[in-house]
Amino acid sequence: MRNAFKYLSQYSTTPKDVDRLIISAFLEINKLELKKNKLLKSYSISSKSQDEHSSLLKFISAICTDTKAFGFEELIELFEFVISPADRIINGAIYTPQKIRTFIVEEAFKKNNAIDNSIKISDIAMGCGGFLFNASIELKKRTGKTFSEIFRDHIFGLDIQEYSVNRTKLLLSLLALQSGEDIEEFQFNLFQGDSLDFDWNTAIANFNGFSIILGNPPYVCARNLEKETKEKLKNWEVCQSGNSDLYIPFFQIAIENLAENGTLGFITMNSFFKSLNGRALRDYFQRNELAISIIDFGSEQVFKSKNTYTCICFIENKEQQFISYTESATKKLAGKLTFKKIKYNILDSKKGWNLKDNKTISKIESTGIPFGELYQTRHGIATLKNDIYIFRPVDEDENFFYLQNGSLYKIEKGICKDIVNSNKLSREISLNRLKEKVIFPYDQQEKPKLLDEKLMKESFPEAYKYLQNKRKILAERDKGKGNYENWFAFGRTQSLEKIKNKMFFPKYSDRTPNFIINSDDDLLFYNGLAVIGSSETEMKIIKKIMESNIFWYYIKTTSKPYSSDYYSLNGNYIKNFGVCELTDKEKKFLIKETDQNILNEFFEDKYKLKVK
Repeated sequence: MRNAFKYLSQYSTTPKDVDRLIISAFLEINKLELKKNKLLKSYSISSKSQDEHSSLLKFISAICTDTKAFGFEELIELFEFVISPADRIINGAIYTPQKIRTFIVEEAFKKNNAIDNSIKISDIAMGCGGFLFNASIELKKRTGKTFSEIFRDHIFGLDIQEYSVNRTKLLLSLLALQSGEDIEEFQFNLFQGDSLDFDWNTAIANFNGFSIILGNPPYVCARNLEKETKEKLKNWEVCQSGNSDLYIPFFQIAIENLAENGTLGFITMNSFFKSLNGRALRDYFQRNELAISIIDFGSEQVFKSKNTYTCICFIENKEQQFISYTESATKKLAGKLTFKKIKYNILDSKKGWNLKDNKTISKIESTGIPFGELYQTRHGIATLKNDIYIFRPVDEDENFFYLQNGSLYKIEKGICKDIVNSNKLSREISLNRLKEKVIFPYDQQEKPKLLDEKLMKESFPEAYKYLQNKRKILAERDKGKGNYENWFAFGRTQSLEKIKNKMFFPKYSDRTPNFIINSDDDLLFYNGLAVIGSSETEMKIIKKIMESNIFWYYIKTTSKPYSSDYYSLNGNYIKNFGVCELTDKEKKFLIKETDQNILNEFFEDKYKLKVK
C-alpha cells in the first residue's frame, strides 16, 4: 500500500478528512450500495463536491496501483497508518496482522464454552477495531445473529482517542453493510476513555465482567510516558517495580474486568518474563495462580513497524497451579502446538521466569554463588554525544591531536584519554586497533571530578574552544532537559573512575563473545560492558567460565533475544548465573588450559549437565 500511504501522508492531517477519503474509496472500489446508514453517508464523498471527488479518484488510482483488492485488511492497515507519529509514541497504537488476530479470537472462543445471549466481548485498547471486527465475524458464525444484534448486545470497546472510536464504528458499519445490513443507525458500545481509570460498571448496567477480552495493549516504554500517565500507573499493583511500560497494567485491568471463567487473549511484549519492571506483574500472576498459556515468538519480529519481541498470552479467570508455555514461529500457529507445564512454585518472580528449560536453568542458578554477588558488571561511559567527544585523530604532533568534525580542530593531548568501543570486540579485531581518543573534561585522579570551567579554559584552550563551538549540540542531550554539573560534562557520570582489572565484552552477541582482559587503569570504554575484578587471575577464571558452553547455553535460554539470533549479555541477564566453586588446583588448570573442548567438558562435569 505504498502509494496509498504516500498519498494520505500528503493529503491532510485532519482525521475526518482522511477517513472520508478512505471510506469513500472502500465503498467505490467494492461497489457497496449505501442507502440508509447515516454514519457511512456522512463519510461518503459526493461527486457534487468537485475538489474532494477529484482527490478521491486520485486516491483510488493510488490504491489500484498498490493492490488488486481493497478489502477490510487493507482498510484496517490504512486506518492504523494515518495515526500521527506523536500519538503512536504516546498511545502505542500498532496494526496487528490478520493471522494473529484470527488465531487469538478463535482460540479465545474455544476456551470459552458459554457462547450464549449473555456473552460480552471487549477490547480495552481497541485502536481502530481490528479485534472487534474479527470477534463480530466469529460471533455471527456461531450464533447466526445479525450484526446489528451483535454490536448492540455483545461487542464492547474502549480507546483513548476519539478518532479510533469513530474508525471502529466505521469499520463495523462497513462489515454489516457488506453483509446486506444497511440500517440508519447501529447501537454501539464503544467508548472514549483511558483504560487506566475507566469504570466499566458505570458504562454498562449490571456489569458482571466480560466473557472474552481481546487485544494488543499499547506499546509505550516508560521513558515516553506523559507525567499524567505515570501518575495513573501508581494505582495499579503490577506497576510497583521498576519503571513500568504501558502494556503492563493492561493485564491487571483486563483480569479484573473478566467474568468468572472468562478468557483474556493478548499479543504483547515478552519482556515481562525477566525484566525488573515486570517483577510485580509476575508476582501478581503467581499469587493469583492464574491459568496462563504463553506462546513465545522469541526473536521473531511480528510487527513490521515496531522493533519489539512479543508473545501471545491467554489467561483464563480460574485458578491453576502451573503456566503452559511453548515457543513458536507465527507461521506455525495454524499447526498443533505442544505446551509444557511449569509449576508456579518453582518460578521466582523476583529473579525472573525461566520458561524455556526451567529444570536445567534452575540447576545452573542453584550452583555455587550468583554471578551478581561475585562480580560487578559495568556499562561504559555515557557522553550522550559520542560524535562530539570521541574521535580518531586525523593527525597529531607533540602537543595536539587533530580532530575533523565539520572543521579541523586542535585538541590538547593532556585532556584526552584512550577509549574503546567494547561492542565492536571480535576475534578478528585487536584491542589496539579499536582504540580511539575521548575528550575527558575531568581531572585524571582515581575518582575523577569535572574540571572547573575557568581552569579548563586556561589549561586546554583549544579543547574548550572546540566544545564551545559544539555547545548548542551538547545542550540538545536528554531532549534539552539534562541536569548536568556543567554544560561540557558527560551526560552520565558512570564508569569515569580508574579501574585496574576489567574484562570487556559486547552487549549483544550471536555466539560466545570475545572477552578481552585489560589492566590499563587509564583505558576507558563505551557502548559495551565490562566485568570488574580484584585481580588479573580472577579475571582469567571468570573469562574461562563465561566462554564455556554452559554459560552460553544459559544466555541463549534466559536472556532477551534480538533479531538474527543475537542475545543480550546485560548484567540483568547474567547476574543469576551460578558460578561454580573451584579449588586452587582447578583454578590453575583453567588458567593453563586453552583447548575449548576440554574446558567445556570440565564445566559440564562441574555443573553435572550436558548442554548442546
